[in-house]
Amino acid sequence: MTEETPGFEEKPDVPSGADPDDAEPQAASEEGAAPAGDASAADVALVAQLDQARTALGERTADLQRLQAEFQNYRRRVERDRIAVKEVAVANLLTELLPVLDDIGRAREHGELVGGFKSVAESMETVAAKMGLMQFGKEGEPFDPTIHEALMHSYAPDVTETTCVAILQPGYRIGERTIRPARVAVAEPQPGAQTVQAEEAEESAADDKENGGPEEG
Repeated sequence: MTEETPGFEEKPDVPSGADPDDAEPQAASEEGAAPAGDASAADVALVAQLDQARTALGERTADLQRLQAEFQNYRRRVERDRIAVKEVAVANLLTELLPVLDDIGRAREHGELVGGFKSVAESMETVAAKMGLMQFGKEGEPFDPTIHEALMHSYAPDVTETTCVAILQPGYRIGERTIRPARVAVAEPQPGAQTVQAEEAEESAADDKENGGPEEG
């Protein structure tokens, strides 16, 4: 039976020619190699998770921008429809009032717009104007079939184009929208009048040339 000597501990085998103290750092380095590999794998996993988070954030941001653009388009469409509905409603209301405005105009022409009726009539015209109603149509302006309705036709020697010579009923518009064309009487140039005027102009020019020419000595 072998007796162990107290106070002495067994040491790991050291190769011949090597310093026994070199064994401890080598063992420590081998023990630290494994944690370094684990840290590298953890970094790769963390980078992968970060890339996934960035991709998800980009997708959510794109979705949010798309929803915001759709909402803005919806708001503009609703506002446009609201304005259109309002314009139609105002136009329908004012169209119903046009006969009343015609009566007011005829009463004014005949000198019957007096007293309380005058005050009410002027107030109604003011309200209609505030709602955007504008009157148009004047004597002497060229006839435009897009805004004029010819109810009477005649010929006149003193016009050079189809002209409104009388306004039977004024026209009305709201902004650029015509709700009633102006009903007018038109006059066209007298047939052959332009030819006669051209011949007279040529004769006048010839006379001026003869009278203004050099005198023979």
